[in-house]
Amino acid sequence: MRPIKAGISLGAMAHNLRVARAHANGARVFAVVKANAYGHGLSRARRAFAAADGFAVLTLEEAANLRLMGVEQPIMLLEGLFGTDEITACAELGLWPVLHHAAQLDWLERVPPARPLQVFLKFDSGMHRLGMPLAEHGVIVARVRAMAGVAGITLMTHFAQADEAAGVDWQLRPFLDGTKTHALPWSAANSAALLRFPHACGAWVRPGLMLYGASPFADTSTRALGLKAAMSLTSEIIGVQTLRTGEGVGYGQLFRAERPMRVGIVACGYADGYPRHAPTGTPVAVDGCASRTLGRVSMDMLCVDLTGLPNVGIGSPVELWGAQVPVDKVAIAAGTVSYELLCALAPRVPVEEVE
Repeated sequence: MRPIKAGISLGAMAHNLRVARAHANGARVFAVVKANAYGHGLSRARRAFAAADGFAVLTLEEAANLRLMGVEQPIMLLEGLFGTDEITACAELGLWPVLHHAAQLDWLERVPPARPLQVFLKFDSGMHRLGMPLAEHGVIVARVRAMAGVAGITLMTHFAQADEAAGVDWQLRPFLDGTKTHALPWSAANSAALLRFPHACGAWVRPGLMLYGASPFADTSTRALGLKAAMSLTSEIIGVQTLRTGEGVGYGQLFRAERPMRVGIVACGYADGYPRHAPTGTPVAVDGCASRTLGRVSMDMLCVDLTGLPNVGIGSPVELWGAQVPVDKVAIAAGTVSYELLCALAPRVPVEEVE
């Protein structure tokens, strides 16, 4: 059997939820489990995050699956309704949709659910992605309050730079100042805001990435944040080559040896979810020792530097990311974000639950 596999630790996920709650400043916690729980599996996330106050998903199908798994907590639909045909299902499943454009308000007025819904009313405070105009909050809130199909309202916005020096206040202050007269609960904090800006927590927080043990900050490690990696991607050395000075390895011969060296061939490639654009020098661990990738990542294989590791060879274990090699470090080296790597784990990679 090909040696590559992914390990998912439910214990680490549960630990990260406790960290989120410790930072929540009294707010209730929606565990964000969209995109198959960031590649970790929706069913596993349901078990690991059983203590969450609610779950946040993208689609009606994800929400329905959580209900079938026995989830009784509130479930938020992050992009809300995609048509009037979903209103009845929202009511039957007891979902809390996000309303972020006028058409969704029209739908709820035209087809009011038999069971009124708790809704999140999302305003654009500067990210300019989803959300209704903040300047029109008075008219919009009054309209939604008058709807027979709405049982309660939580105001909502989303931060564009919570993980950067700009922070959140340039969005949070106009949002809170503009809507304070409504005396409604509010939600704004993602993982980055939750960890760095306790005044941005509101009534509900929405951590995602941190729950899986990855850092939302380029300058702060998961260890410094008290988080534990929930996913590991591991394989083995399946071949060893010896390069002479000037010889290259892999497609395009992008890496050439500056001195004699040993190269290990690892059973992992971009068809497994490892980033093809990861350059020479991307960190890996071979038999517990720090090493680096060499040359271009292939579909099913990649190359690592075994120079200075005389005792490793065929069958030696390799961690592509996990407890020894933070996924954030791999993502930074590859010019991407850890979200993408976690979500891109390929279906062909066997997954096992670990302690």
